[in-house]
Amino acid sequence: MLKQQSHIVAPIPDELRTRALYTVSELKGRGKADKQAIDQLYELIVELTESGLDFFFLEPLRRLNAGSMMMGMAKMGISSMLKGSKMVIHKVLKKLDDRSLAAILDFIEEIIHEPEVPAR
Repeated sequence: MLKQQSHIVAPIPDELRTRALYTVSELKGRGKADKQAIDQLYELIVELTESGLDFFFLEPLRRLNAGSMMMGMAKMGISSMLKGSKMVIHKVLKKLDDRSLAAILDFIEEIIHEPEVPAR
């Protein structure tokens, strides 16, 4: 569905992509929104969020060769955003049922893509 809409892209490390897809597959296979599944999903979402925040907020500053003071201020702001996000994510995930877990896993699958091979 996202490919039919305008969208923004944030790269993630290959290792994170592989782990995310493995985690999604494992949790879909189990199909239960138990504590273990919720903990695994929480860790995955937090890591994807951290990667996205780094790309959208810190990467532009790195490309501008921002000084250490500017980078420090940006990192402090991002840290605050992440703390707030973690609280919300945790509260939402605690209330997941099996159907909602499946919907979130489908969404994660939908947003993760392998790198495109450059045209020759």
